[in-house]
Amino acid sequence: MQESTHETPAPVGSGPLARIDDAAPPAGRRRALALLSLTLVLSMTTWFSASAVIPQLRELWGLGSGAAAWLTIAVQLGFVAGATLSATLNLSDVVSPRHVIFAGATGAAAANALLGVSGGVAMAIPLRFLTGFFLAGVYPPALKLMATWYRKGRGTALGILVGALTVGSAGPHLVNGLGGLDWRVVIYATSLQTLLGGLLVVALVHEGPYPFPRAVFDPRQAGLVLRDRGVRLASFGYFGHQWELYAMWTWFVLFFRDSLTARGSSSGTAAAYATFAVIGIGGLGCWAGGILGDRWGRTRTTATMMAVSGTCAVVIGFLFGGPTWLVLAVALVWGFAVVADSAQFSTMVTELADQAYVGTALTLQLAVGFLLTVPTIQLMPFLEGRVGWHWAFAFLAPGPALGAVAMLRLKASPEARRIAGGRG
Repeated sequence: MQESTHETPAPVGSGPLARIDDAAPPAGRRRALALLSLTLVLSMTTWFSASAVIPQLRELWGLGSGAAAWLTIAVQLGFVAGATLSATLNLSDVVSPRHVIFAGATGAAAANALLGVSGGVAMAIPLRFLTGFFLAGVYPPALKLMATWYRKGRGTALGILVGALTVGSAGPHLVNGLGGLDWRVVIYATSLQTLLGGLLVVALVHEGPYPFPRAVFDPRQAGLVLRDRGVRLASFGYFGHQWELYAMWTWFVLFFRDSLTARGSSSGTAAAYATFAVIGIGGLGCWAGGILGDRWGRTRTTATMMAVSGTCAVVIGFLFGGPTWLVLAVALVWGFAVVADSAQFSTMVTELADQAYVGTALTLQLAVGFLLTVPTIQLMPFLEGRVGWHWAFAFLAPGPALGAVAMLRLKASPEARRIAGGRG
């Protein structure tokens, strides 16, 4: 395959910009990180808003497992559609990321709010698709915008940002676990939070002192991204990671509830709180993964985290119906590791891709990665019905295994010199 001919960016940690960053970190970057993190905490709550109230919607609308799965799958497909369109139009490279984020958050908030007046799944699924479509204008541009504030420590900064997204994704489960709330309250509250997140960015955040070169519209760039071997391997690692992540996040609440039922102590509230903890601990995982990525190396960090999470995917099935504390302990390890590597794949793309089209490269990586979440989310209830929870999650393990192989190949390649100061 033909390799990219763009100019190789200087390794992070070298060159005059890095020396400036070492001597005097730019004023305001911690404020920008805090505001963008808060934006993702608020905005991404709409992603899992319907998933968090699935137990209520199942009773109200008479949903089966397949229809319930589509409430999440539709968001993934909408995100893929929005991200693909954005990458084709080079949206995050030719338009200010701040304005893209605001438009995306506003659209997602509106689509999610309309779910509250939908009369059933026939209207809900298209609305969930639109929610994902607009959220494609929030997540990828936020990563690019944050990267303009950091050269040294970029992996940690993006790790904190993805950690915020993770906590935001867990938030609806906490709201649902509190009990006593109508499902519409959850939907409307998350819509308001998403709109507030967009307003924060457009009003209070601006581009950092290390901007990427300005791009011109070039629809060919979306097709050229994966010609760069380094970007291609970093993306393959991300694809393996995504194969596992969202299926685990989506179905853990039912796995844990059914595990409690098997022990004769069923509790929807306990399952909601446990799911909040298991997804939410990934915020700490992202922060730790960022520190390790910057100091130990991104390829080693991602390969290690995928080895841990893939192992948990296999092991946790054997614990189904077992001691609750043990199931939860393994689940917390899994929740920590399963997303700890996520930001490092995106950070590698900012270091390896054509610097004028980093936004396009990030968006395309995310589009393909989220497309791969669809079959695993869809197949999980099918597998549970055929082989039970004892084996269903084991189906996810090949994804991180193949992703780890891609990371080890990248570590051994010349492209690794362009990552995190040459540490790969």
